[in-house]
Amino acid sequence: QVQFVESGGGLVQPGGSLTLSCAPSSRIYGITTMGWFRRAPGKKRELVASIMTGGFTFYEEPVKGRFSISTNRAENIMYLQMNNLTPEDTAVYYCNTTPETPAYWGQGTQVTVSS
Repeated sequence: QVQFVESGGGLVQPGGSLTLSCAPSSRIYGITTMGWFRRAPGKKRELVASIMTGGFTFYEEPVKGRFSISTNRAENIMYLQMNNLTPEDTAVYYCNTTPETPAYWGQGTQVTVSS
């Protein structure tokens, strides 16, 4: 069963930065669009940012200008650079295709922004 594996989360102070990484447990072919999602406490999982094969990116308004999504397709890894973090960014972060493939959900990585 292929799943995505997320890493790089942790505890960071407001204004700090983190870089998340995502890779599949085994190589997946034919993906054109990938995305980062997050689930904040008490809320539904939501899309944060996505990136297409040609490099076109999309960001939801709350993270625009602070987060940057990128891929290393040779290594089959996707990144999420997060800057100027706020407590509202506290969530479990996941990666998946967009639209999401239910079977690919991994465990996510916890990001906690707190002083």
